Amino acid sequence: MTAPALRPTLEHLPIPLLAMPMGTGGVGLAWRQAHHALGVPAVVGEALLAFTALLWVVVVALQALRALRYPEAVLAELRHPVRVAFAAAPTIGLMIVSAFLHTHVPGLGASLWAVAVALHLLVAMMLLRRIVAGRGEIAMISPPLLIPFAGLVLAPVFGVRMGFVEASSMMLGIGLILWLVTLPLLLHRLVAGPPLPPPLRPSLAILLAPPAIGALGLVALTGQTGGVVLALVGIALLIAAVLVSLAGDFARVPFGLPWWGVTFPSAAFAVLVMVMGFPAPLGWAALLATTALTGWVAWRTLGAARAGAFFRPEH
Repeated sequence: MTAPALRPTLEHLPIPLLAMPMGTGGVGLAWRQAHHALGVPAVVGEALLAFTALLWVVVVALQALRALRYPEAVLAELRHPVRVAFAAAPTIGLMIVSAFLHTHVPGLGASLWAVAVALHLLVAMMLLRRIVAGRGEIAMISPPLLIPFAGLVLAPVFGVRMGFVEASSMMLGIGLILWLVTLPLLLHRLVAGPPLPPPLRPSLAILLAPPAIGALGLVALTGQTGGVVLALVGIALLIAAVLVSLAGDFARVPFGLPWWGVTFPSAAFAVLVMVMGFPAPLGWAALLATTALTGWVAWRTLGAARAGAFFRPEH
């Protein structure tokens, strides 16, 4: 006699799904930059960003409903050493939404940026508090740990043009310092172990996000593309080359939610290539690569959702 199938429920909705607006929004920002750098129609980027705003509302609302109905399930994920980092994803997504809205409704966009930054600082503080209080685990030292710090570095990319110059400088400083402190720990784990679980390997692409976004943040703050900006660009180029060389290894990893970790960093790198004025063929290559990657990940995620994979216990 076969066991009855479990009823799909929000209780099992994975918190890493909150990273989806980061991925789609990053691609939207890349196409928005391509309008200025490559002459593509502006409507492409704006449509992707409008979709991201809608997606953000949906995924955050679903997780909020899950928290109301199944608070213990959400708390269990927040206690998880790796998944806790995704608590910073919705505030990063809200920063991207604020940048989209600021172009069309400046006051609303600036207000949302301020809210997103305040909430993101709170999330980053709680995560740092957990580590400083001695409640961290070695499993926390994984690429997703960079998500909260990448958000701190991302804030000035949008905040400067909204008039938040001082706050943007503060956020950039905090983010870069925490990234520089965390990076050696990540590299040590990759050398000395324990090894990353195979499904988590695509998230190594997150290593690309802080230097790429940091360079963009410095350009936004200073208007210059030399000095420290070039140093960060060099680091981003080196990491991008390493990741491309590992593409065959990543391709052998079955699809899973860690694949969303490829989307936003690749989009940030595409924006950096265009902002720094690299030759147009490189800009097109980076833009089309991040678009294809994000499209594939989104398509596989949609297929998994249709099959009910996110509403059943994970195996």
